[in-house]
Amino acid sequence: MSLALQVKHWVTEHQADLIAYVESLAGLETPSDEPSTLEPAFALLASTLADEGFRTLRMPGRQTGGMLVARPRQRKRGAPVQLVLGHMDTVWPVGTLASMPLQRKGANLAGPGVYDMKGGLTQFVFAMRALTELGVHPAVTPVLLVNADEEIGSDETTRHIVRFARCADRALVLEPSLGADGKLKTARKGLGRFRVTVHGKAAHAGLDPTAGASAILELSHQIQALFALNDPVSGVTVNVGTIDGGMRPNVIAPLSSCVVDVRVPRMSQAQAIEQAIHGLTPITPGTRIEVEGHIGRPPMERTPASIALWERARDLGADLGLQLEQATAGGGSDGNTTSQHCPTLDGLGPVGDGAHASHEHLDMSQLVGRTALLALLLAEPPLELP
Repeated sequence: MSLALQVKHWVTEHQADLIAYVESLAGLETPSDEPSTLEPAFALLASTLADEGFRTLRMPGRQTGGMLVARPRQRKRGAPVQLVLGHMDTVWPVGTLASMPLQRKGANLAGPGVYDMKGGLTQFVFAMRALTELGVHPAVTPVLLVNADEEIGSDETTRHIVRFARCADRALVLEPSLGADGKLKTARKGLGRFRVTVHGKAAHAGLDPTAGASAILELSHQIQALFALNDPVSGVTVNVGTIDGGMRPNVIAPLSSCVVDVRVPRMSQAQAIEQAIHGLTPITPGTRIEVEGHIGRPPMERTPASIALWERARDLGADLGLQLEQATAGGGSDGNTTSQHCPTLDGLGPVGDGAHASHEHLDMSQLVGRTALLALLLAEPPLELP
């Protein structure tokens, strides 16, 4: 029997345990902005991995929940490593389970965090368990890094991710797949966040309006300039998501600002957009513009090496009876970071829908195939780069 069939058979036999473990992790609420809430979930995962023969290191954060790093206790010295990336934090505040409880609905398991991304973390646990029980020891040592600030930009943990990625043969990202057919993510747009602040001059709107300089008027001109940067053909999106400013209806506004979301498929576009936004110039006399921000997550672009990794996954999927497709995601992940340093394949987590939405769920019927695929990828030899 081929390794693919052995792994698939093993995971099928343990499907009930796999789903129960997703529920255990998702039953522990882990919002990014409440670091203490993540401890029970990290403790559960660390204990499970220790039982699977992993040495774990819990690294607390300064302002966030930090991260957990795990690698096999027994490993071949000098062997190449593969970085497996996940995150424990979710966008859901404590108390969400009361109004949005975990529920099994037909083939779906619904609830906060099951899809993004407690399901992916569970897949890693059971993929490694399957390989161990089948007597398969990966030639490329898996190093798991699970952080607690991915949903808020990974500001504290990015430097650690970069350090591991620079030494890795490849990176496998446990983010959920894309779409109902479970596409793998071989490209992601880069993400930038900017704040544009206009400084004007206050004056009485009725008694002496010409003595003032309206920051709101000037911001309205700049918002139109920002939206003009959109380029649907090339995939560049620029969105002014929030605006604020002014004091009272009868005061010429001395201050106004907006927050801008930018998504770009290529790094060359990122540099051009940054320059354009930081180069905004005022039109209204008496106003000045201040711009903060940058492209914080670089684009994950397709490279010959990343395509070679994708093709390997596609072939392994075929051995499992899966018809895999690749896709570009508009959102960012820590895979954007690893892709700058090693071949990266993202979206290896569960199939489902509703990330960050009230209908969040994963498809339990496809967990076997996704877990088996991850196991086979973990068992693959080092990449032969083009």
